[in-house]
Amino acid sequence: MLCTMKAIQVQRAGGPEVLELTNLPKPSPGAGQVLIRVEAAGLNFADILYVAGEYLVRTRYPTVPGMEFAGVVEAMGDGVEGLYIGQRVAALGGSGAFAEYAVVQARSVLPVPTPMSAAEAAAFPVSYFTAYFALQTQAQAKPGEWVLVQAAAGALGTASIQIAAALGLRVVALASSEEKLALCRSLGADVALLNTQDNLVDAVRQATEGRGVDILMEVVGGAGFAQSLKMLAYRGRLLVIGSASREMAQMYPVSLMKGNQSVMGVWLTPFLSDPAEMQAATSFLMPLLTSGRVRPVVGERFKLEQAAEAFRFVLSRKNTGKVILEP
Repeated sequence: MLCTMKAIQVQRAGGPEVLELTNLPKPSPGAGQVLIRVEAAGLNFADILYVAGEYLVRTRYPTVPGMEFAGVVEAMGDGVEGLYIGQRVAALGGSGAFAEYAVVQARSVLPVPTPMSAAEAAAFPVSYFTAYFALQTQAQAKPGEWVLVQAAAGALGTASIQIAAALGLRVVALASSEEKLALCRSLGADVALLNTQDNLVDAVRQATEGRGVDILMEVVGGAGFAQSLKMLAYRGRLLVIGSASREMAQMYPVSLMKGNQSVMGVWLTPFLSDPAEMQAATSFLMPLLTSGRVRPVVGERFKLEQAAEAFRFVLSRKNTGKVILEP
């Protein structure tokens, strides 16, 4: 008898309405692959774009979305070393996480420290690796520099505050409510500002002794992109990590000349296939995770069959930390 599993499948591009709970064949691992029983999956804004056909890679339908998850190793293909059946792990799979089982390449699997819950482990890979590569690899952040984190109470924002603190940076956090700002301060933000306040550029410059920020993590895009550029210090670096507004941003490149400023992109996917970059990131992140110096912030939790509701919740901008789906 064919073994099946529950999964969220998407047949066509769209929003939450295209998510379908269905039964699919339970996958089997090939050479170099691992089969994991999924206990928790992280929901990223990138997943929403992937379902909508608006992500950086082409979405091939039908598809099971979900790029990060945590669970237990159930089977391994030929050539897999360093893992064992029953081991608790987290994984970056690109897609396939919104299901009861998922197959990933063994190189995409991370051991989970004993004290961490499955939800915390599922909230870790995308946000913390992205924050590391943004700040350390791309921006080449130096201790004492100022970094501004947009959407700072969200999954990437909370990770970025913690990684910035570990790197010795000073953090300006922007969020949409006093409750979210309190969370940012508790994670180590030095300055926390409402992103809706008047004269936000002046407030950021005042908080940074008139200089502006050395690094700005831009995740909103659209009309606010020009405002972000005005917050940069001399030789500041603006990191484009997303565009939650889903609107086109405008920039006049010549305007960067006066301040010797830079705008650069950050995309996690290419780093995942670079063994040297991944080794450096893992060597930095895993001790922080194991020691408890960084701890993923878990937000709302939804059952797998509530995937559409979870998507709508993220789109409402009400979430703090990582929204989790649990099979």
